[in-house]
Formats: sequence, structure tokens, C-alpha cells
Amino acid sequence: MAGEKKIPRGVPSSESVYLPPHNSPELRSFQDKEENPTRNLWNLEEVVNFVFSKKYQPKYYEIAVAFLGVLSKKLQMEGADIGKFLSEKGISKATFYNRVLPRLRRVGMIKVERETVVARESMRKYRPMKVSLSKTFGNYFMKIGDSWLASVDDARSRKRD
Repeated sequence: MAGEKKIPRGVPSSESVYLPPHNSPELRSFQDKEENPTRNLWNLEEVVNFVFSKKYQPKYYEIAVAFLGVLSKKLQMEGADIGKFLSEKGISKATFYNRVLPRLRRVGMIKVERETVVARESMRKYRPMKVSLSKTFGNYFMKIGDSWLASVDDARSRKRD
């Protein structure tokens, strides 16, 4: 027994997304009675709710919505832009850089790029950050959804034969 690794219980919150029941009042309808998708799209706030639940993580949710709203207008932000955003909104740097930004990056909503620059006068290296919107989040869920729909269609077509 000594020296055994303890297996963690459950999914770590940093690796999870929030999926309320498909018929929850939290969600706007996305399909009709025949399970065909509706044409209405969820807005930014509704999509962010899957990453930071408005119900369970309201502060992170508000920060993410505000940040993605600004990023959607600018398309790209550098460290100075992010610093200005945080000070204007009165958001803690620790909360933003340790909680919100990493999860937005992990789920694929944003892309963070860094380049190494060496300052001539001090020969000190620094790595400026550029943050931009990413399609990875949507591609990830489309792949999951398309795969599930194909499985259901396949099962239903075999049932008819």
C-alpha cells in the first residue's frame, strides 16, 4: 500500500466545461421537435457560459465576456492593451492571468503567441504576448457534434434495414 499513487476523483475543474441540460431554461432553443438544428445562433455571452458558468463562476464569466467583447472588436491585443483593459475594468491581474486567460486558451477560444526579443541596450530577453481570437473551440465542438450525429444516423439507418 505504501508508495501507491492516489487516483484523483472526478474531472479537474480546469479541464471541464459546463453543459447544462439540453432543455434548461439557461439555454435558448437550438433544435426543433424533430431534432433539426434551428438557425438562430447563440451570442458571445451564451457561448462563454459553457466555459465559465454564469451560475457557478459569475466573476470569471463577467471578465471573460468583457475581454472577448473587446478582443472581438480589436481582433488582436498585446500586453499593453490587456493591461489597459484590466485597469479600466478594475480586474485583478492575478485572476485574469491565472484563471481566465489560461482557460480561454485551453479550450481554444483564444490563441496566445509570444516572441523572444532581446533588448539591445540591456541585452535582456523579454517575450511580448499577442492574444487573438481562435476558431479551435468551434472546430473542437463541431468535430464532437458531427461525429455524434454520424453515429446516430448510422445507428438509425441500421435499425431500418
